[in-house]
Amino acid sequence: MESTTTGGGVRQDAPGDRTSEDRVEFRITGFGHPDARLLTAEVQQEYVRRYGEADLTELHPDHFEPPAGLFLIAYLDGAPVACGGWRAKQAGPFGLRDGDAELKRMFVRPEARGRGLARAVLRRLERTAAEAGRTRFILETGTEQPEAIALYASEGYSAVEKFGLYREHEQSICLGKEFGGAEFGGAEFGGASAV
Repeated sequence: MESTTTGGGVRQDAPGDRTSEDRVEFRITGFGHPDARLLTAEVQQEYVRRYGEADLTELHPDHFEPPAGLFLIAYLDGAPVACGGWRAKQAGPFGLRDGDAELKRMFVRPEARGRGLARAVLRRLERTAAEAGRTRFILETGTEQPEAIALYASEGYSAVEKFGLYREHEQSICLGKEFGGAEFGGAEFGGASAV
């Protein structure tokens, strides 16, 4: 499955967001797509650089198949430069609730950073999760990713009970954001389709 939204640049999703004059295209590709594999291998190397090892969390392509999930890639002038996905979660230990969507593999290549792509990908993922009936986004990040922490804080994320493979690690930070519904209605997303 693949769908796209193109534009003359990254949309200005909120006051103060930077925009780009480059052509950006957002595609729902699936986690098994070759570009998804390429970018997720790069994010794993980023984890090795920052934490000393790759993320060992089990992820399978079927975790990201609609309606139980989604994987999105941003292309800048035709090249894959950013990605992220979400997968549905159900009630369980460590504060997991029915309706949760777990954010995974948010990444922007170093050469494409500073253009608002991470925020644009995040907002599109939030919107698609809300449209799929998810009521909260949860995620795990870490102390060695201050730019990610700052992005999530600026988008209204706050601490939740630690969950996942790294919940016992001191460097682990778990965040969440409730979906209220109104923020996905149009102007904040430029009135365009999420993907």
